Amino acid sequence: MKLLPTLFAGAALVLSAVTAQAEVRFGVMNESYPPFFAKDASGEWHGWEIDLMNAVCDEMKEKCSIVEISWDGLIPALQSKKFDVIWSSMSNTAERSKVIDFTDKYYNTPSTLIGPKDQKPGATAEDVKGKTIGIQVSTIQSEYYKKYFAGAAEEKTYQTLDEAFQDLASGRIDYVFGDSLALDAFLKSDGGKDCCAKMGNVADDKEILGAGVSGGLRKEDTELKAKLNAAIAAVRANGQYDAINKKYFDFDIYGAK
Repeated sequence: MKLLPTLFAGAALVLSAVTAQAEVRFGVMNESYPPFFAKDASGEWHGWEIDLMNAVCDEMKEKCSIVEISWDGLIPALQSKKFDVIWSSMSNTAERSKVIDFTDKYYNTPSTLIGPKDQKPGATAEDVKGKTIGIQVSTIQSEYYKKYFAGAAEEKTYQTLDEAFQDLASGRIDYVFGDSLALDAFLKSDGGKDCCAKMGNVADDKEILGAGVSGGLRKEDTELKAKLNAAIAAVRANGQYDAINKKYFDFDIYGAK
């Protein structure tokens, strides 16, 4: 008879441990990437992608948390189960899909070149000939460079876009190549509004640039993928997506259907 309380107590401890771990952990790049995510002075994360994450978690009725990882460490950290879903403006590309799975798209924007205001606009190989292009490592823009610009321009890689922006503003490089919204945010900032301007969007190549930004998942996590897809669809259908969109943008960030 004395074994029963012990047995129940053990079961309760196991249940408590399971409950304590019952949350969805979202992997976010550990640097500011406005307007998508950034930390305030108190250390809290804010931004478009964080608001969408919270709406999706509410829809799933799941407790969620954020795990900070360097950009080039996101996929390895996902695979080693340090978190459950990459939620960090990662494009769904054919190359990445070889090693991880993706949710449905939750936004899509073009890739853009920016440069000094006195530089001639243009975003082709001929336009960048003989120039140096700053690109964040392990990005779709780096892959695009290899296919379209490698024979014309030099690539200088950076761990963060902020480092590339600093070199552009100081004249150490000729262009920065990245997602249009992240680059637009720099052009509107104190560091970018006087020195630099948009040179143009590059020609689309879905094989490299992908089918839009999505949540990255381990291939075996099919149940979580289904829940996230259902929540993304619900948030778009019930008006929450539009409300979050209007908080940050004056256009539809979702892109072409």
